[in-house]
Amino acid sequence: MQKKQTLIVAQIFISLMMAFLMTGIFSFFELGMTQKWLYTWMNSFIVAWPIAFVLSIFVGNLGFKLANKVTS
Repeated sequence: MQKKQTLIVAQIFISLMMAFLMTGIFSFFELGMTQKWLYTWMNSFIVAWPIAFVLSIFVGNLGFKLANKVTS
């Protein structure tokens, strides 16, 4: 098992990358590669990252438990 500090730092990085990529991809699908897209992407990311981090704390634990059940 990982140290708690390592898991928190990993959740910070994972939530950052996922929020950044998902908001970028979905706003690109909606707006295309325009200046408005970049503005919308950054605003969406600023809102999405803290939400993604908080949710990852709860969902991450559940995901590990489910993965352990499936693989044991």
